[in-house]
Order: sequence, then structure tokens, then C-alpha cells
Amino acid sequence: MNQSPADLGRAGAPTAELTLRGILLGGVITLLFTAANVYLGLKIGLTFATSIPAAVISMAVLRAVRGASILENNIVQTVASAAGTLAAIIFVLPGLVMIGYWQGFPFFTTAAITATGGILGVMFSVPLRRALVVDTPLPYPEGRAAAEVLKVGEESRSGSSESARGLAAILGSTLASAAFAILTQTRLIAAEAATFFRVGAGATGVTGGLSFALLGAGHLIGLSAGMAILLGVAVGWWLVLPILTAMAPQAGDVAAWANGVFRTDVRFFGAGVIGVAAIWTLIRIAAPVAAGLRASLGVARGADMAVEEQDLPFWVVAAGTLATLVPIALLLHSVIGGGPLAGSEWLLIVGSLLFVLVVGLVIAAVCGYMAGLIGASNSPVSGIGILSVLAAAAMLAGWFGRGGATDETAALVAYALIVTGIVFGIATISNDNLQDLKTGQLVGATPWKQQVALVIGVCFGSLVVPPVMQLLYTSFGFAGMPGAGPNALAAPQAALISALAQGVLGGDLNWTMIGWGAAAGGVFVLLDEALGRAGRLRLPPLGVGLGIYLPMSATLTVVIGALIGHFYDGWAERTADAEASKRLGVLTATGMIVGESLWNVVFAGIVYESGTDSPLALVSGHEQTALIAGTLLFAAVTWGLYRRTRRLAVG
Repeated sequence: MNQSPADLGRAGAPTAELTLRGILLGGVITLLFTAANVYLGLKIGLTFATSIPAAVISMAVLRAVRGASILENNIVQTVASAAGTLAAIIFVLPGLVMIGYWQGFPFFTTAAITATGGILGVMFSVPLRRALVVDTPLPYPEGRAAAEVLKVGEESRSGSSESARGLAAILGSTLASAAFAILTQTRLIAAEAATFFRVGAGATGVTGGLSFALLGAGHLIGLSAGMAILLGVAVGWWLVLPILTAMAPQAGDVAAWANGVFRTDVRFFGAGVIGVAAIWTLIRIAAPVAAGLRASLGVARGADMAVEEQDLPFWVVAAGTLATLVPIALLLHSVIGGGPLAGSEWLLIVGSLLFVLVVGLVIAAVCGYMAGLIGASNSPVSGIGILSVLAAAAMLAGWFGRGGATDETAALVAYALIVTGIVFGIATISNDNLQDLKTGQLVGATPWKQQVALVIGVCFGSLVVPPVMQLLYTSFGFAGMPGAGPNALAAPQAALISALAQGVLGGDLNWTMIGWGAAAGGVFVLLDEALGRAGRLRLPPLGVGLGIYLPMSATLTVVIGALIGHFYDGWAERTADAEASKRLGVLTATGMIVGESLWNVVFAGIVYESGTDSPLALVSGHEQTALIAGTLLFAAVTWGLYRRTRRLAVG
């Protein structure tokens, strides 16, 4: 009979699982990867899942340690996975700087928002494990991939060479990605290719980032999501934008004209698409989640359970939830503090706590389902954030009205963003936690130990998010905030979410474009369902919405990465060990993201210390030469990395 490594460990000596060294190693990886993800998310609106690279690093460090096991490596990746999730708080909190409410990121307030939302995310996802992980056909692509990586690491102890090849793949692409990013900072090669042009009376353009982080993200999201994003790009940039610009022709700089219309109109069209797509997702999963919860409660009333089925007890979940509401209430009270909203503390705090509980539970189920369907990296939690801020702002508008005094409206917008930040923490952690629990199920781990490990990871990540965000704010700033420079980070989701809150509470939301986007979202939902019934490649409507409201410089390279990943996987299917070959492709793509992201965090520190936003520039001008050189080098390095990966796969 075949036994997993965990089974073999339990059959003999006790197997190490939730250990101090595993927690500390996971904490160190969390600190590094959280910093990388904060930068990536603020630049392009995307973050990467850290479970797989964390598992690889854990195996490399612990393989020489006596008594280390697959279960201990699983705890390391569980702790570190908080880096790929908590960093998504940057989709909300920079909005407080953009609207001028914050002048920086206060450490304790930022950490409290991040930690309380994250801990509630763990608590809310515990009762969902049986519903969405055990009794479900959901694939959990990243959870399964992480389990395979862990198994490879365990096999390497008995002489397997696959673990060494995986480590070689991720290190090679990490170094190449970082080196290319360094070259772009010298200005010897370009970091982006862009051209804008007139189309009749209107305008549009084509832009693409020469970024290995974007390319790697495209490989990981897959062809279906990539083609959905491409459809969004085509609709937003090559259909809606030319129509809107033609309705208000301008002379002068075409790029400034087109980008201005994109920011003020097209992104709200995309928000409408995302809103409808998210509501449709809620409707689709309501029945299976309810059935799974009933099954979970039935098991909880049973007697003895196997180790692999032991979640945190219900009383711990309930007590943890109630205990976390106390610091949230204190946090919200401090925000209201003597300002324009003073006198309404009890109404605001009690209403907000109920909002966090009810909306948080629903969002935990939605995000867990989406992660199981398309993976934690691909799950569009930013779309859920849009719905959350609209609901929070609408709740406040119902109490205080719209279009009030300027200081009161600004305070309400800030309050809505802070409440949304807490709910967003719930969304991101539940999005990730169930993926980790799937990995644990496949390697024979103990669920409650993983749930404890993720709480610890939340605490680690909450400590690093505030200083990294402060560093990037000081070094670059954010587009749209007062005094933002030309190299300001885009923070696209934060800009959109803060604009939505301002629009709802200020009474001037661009409802026309949101309405048209909602109508288009209904069409995209019908299209996706029709493709599914026909057995064709599906185009997730949430992906279409993402393609519409993100800058094309971020999305077009992601689409190219999705195509490359598709063709690589097609080649891998023809090899002797298709799954192992695909895993090497995943590790190569992950390294692309890690290398550029980590370098850019270092670069942010260099900018901060030097006082200039281009401290490594060696030349100025020569844009055309830099563009040609950058494009050719980018293509050559991409070809070289995948050629090397194919050699590793067949070697």
C-alpha cells in the first residue's frame, strides 16, 4: 500500500510539525515576501502567492536539519503565505493618503487594521474548511502545486534530484529578473514601451511593461484568465476609450488626453463590470456553501476525529472572533476621536462591527470559493474590495446623507476606507487559508496547527506592512495624492476604491459609467456561461473587469505571460513526467516575480537614502535606443529562461 511521507512519519517516531524553528523560518520569509508583495501591488495592482517559493526555501534550509519533515515544511509555507495575502491591504489603505486624510502610514493604526482583519479571516475560514476543501470538487490549483513541491522536497532526502532542479529553476529566474530590473533603473534599457495615437476624433494607445514580474504573473494565472484580461483590454482601451475621447475631442498631448479619460471614466466602467461579476459569483456559490456548512456542523457534533480532520474547536473560533472585535472597536473609536463625526460614536462603532461580522462572513465564503476555483493568486479580491467599499459608503450615506460639509464628508470617506480595510483583511486571508488547508489535506497535516500557524503569520506580516508602505510613500508617493511626482506608484485599486467612496458620500459618483459597466458585466457573465456550456475556453467576467480598469502597461505583459505559460504547459504534456515539467515552469515564473519584486524593495531604500528618484541612472535621453535594446534583451532572456527550464525538465 502507498503511504504519504506524513503517514510514514506517524507510523514511527513522532513527526515534527508546529515547531519553533518552523515558525521562525516562516516569519523571516514572511517579512521578505510581504515587502516584495507590497511593492508589486502598489506598482501594478497585482500580488503573488508565496506558498510555493516559501516551500522551496524551507526545504533548502531544513533538508540538512535532523528530524525535519514534510509537515514542518508545510507549517513554514503556511506562515509565509500570509505575505501573499496581507500585502493586499495596499489595495485600500493608500487611499487614505490619496485623499489627504493621512500624511504617511501610522505604525500602530496600520498594523491594527491589518492584524485584526487577518485574524478574523482565519477565524471565519475555519468552519468553511469541510464545506470548501473536503467535500468539494474545487481544484485548488496552488494548494495542489504546493503539496507536490513539498512531496518533492521530502523525496529529495532519499536521493531524488527533482528538488534540486526546482531550486535551480527558481534561483535562475530570480537572478535574471532582478538583474533586468537593475538594468532598467540605469536607463540603459527601457522599462516600458508605449505609443498613443488618434483614431478618428478619438484616441487610444498600446503600452506594455518590460517586466519579468508581470510575465511570471501571467504564466501563473493561466490561459483562461489571461484571455479574459485581454478581452478587458480590448473593450476598455480599444473600444470604450476611443468612443469617449471622440465625444470630447482635444488638441495637444494625445497620451495625457487618453490617460485622463481612462482615469475619470473607463475605470468606473470596469468597476461596474467587476461589481456585477462579483454578485454573480455570490449567487452561484450560495447553495454549495450552505450545504457544506451543514455538513461541517454535523461533523463537529460527532465524537473522535482523525488528526487530519481536527480544526480549531468552535469555542476557540467564537472566542477569538469576539476578542478581535474589542481592538477593532477601540481602533474605530480612536479614528472618530473628536473630529467631525464625534457624537455618533456608538452608532458608527456598533453598526461597523455588525457590518464586519455579516459582510466578512459572506466575503470569506466567496473568496474561499474563488481561491478553490482559480487559485489564490488569480482570485480577484480587489473586486470584492470594490463591493465592500460601496456597501460601507452606502451604509454611512444612509446615516449621514450625501454631499454634507466638506470636513464631514472627508471623515466619512476615511472611515469607510478603514472599515473596508478590515473587511479586506478578512477577504485576503480567507482567500489564502483554504488554499493552505488543501495543501495540508494532501500531505496529511493537522488543520488546527495550520490555522494557528496562519494567525502567527498574520502577526508577522502586520509588523512589516506599515514600515514598507511608509518607505515607499516617502520614496515614490502615490499617483493622485498631493505632490505626487512622475515616478509615483500607481496603486490602481486604492485609487479606484477611494474614488468610489468619495463618489458615494460626496454625491458625485460617476454612476453613468458604472451603469454602462454593469450592463456590460451582465453580457460578460452570459458569455462566460455560454462558453462553459459549450465546453469552450471560459472568460471569467472578473478577469474581464480587471483588464478594463488596470493600466494596459500592467495587463498586456500579463497576457503575454499567460500565452507563454500555455505553450510551455503544452510542451510539458509531451514529456515523460508532465506534472514535474509543469512544476518547473511554475517555479521559473515564481522566480521572475520574486526577483524583480525584492530588488524593487531594495531600490526603494536606495531612493530614500539618496533623495532622488533615479539614483542609478547612467544616461539620459536615448529613449529609442533604450526601447529597442530593452525589448530585444527582454525577449532573449525570456527565451533563455524557458529553454533552461525545459533542459532541467528533461535532464
